[in-house]
Amino acid sequence: MQSLARIALVVSDYDEALDYYVGTLGFDATEDSEVSAEKRWVVVTPPGSECSLLLAKAKGADQKAAIGNQSGGRVFLFLHTDNFDGDYARYTEAGVDFIEDPRQEAYGKVVVFRDLYGNLWDLIGRS
Repeated sequence: MQSLARIALVVSDYDEALDYYVGTLGFDATEDSEVSAEKRWVVVTPPGSECSLLLAKAKGADQKAAIGNQSGGRVFLFLHTDNFDGDYARYTEAGVDFIEDPRQEAYGKVVVFRDLYGNLWDLIGRS
């Protein structure tokens, strides 16, 4: 058996990223350890998920240029929910940047949002 355990997401600032992913999206801060004076090991996990995000602070020009565009402008991350309407309402109230209205697809309800860095996400309520 194999499974994805963690995805590195390049960010500009650890605390700013934590505030968004934990404070706005409601993820759990599952790890936050200092590795060196400049580097931390910061992990956030959506509630109930086995896969988490490693918030990796950009270092150098190439990594800084990738912030918000790790997938070349395509939807990058897919967040499944068992409460689409509730999460959509909560995220809307929290100021999440939805770039479209929710729509019904064969696989469920979906809406695209942009995180604080510009990465595109699908919020999906599976049918």
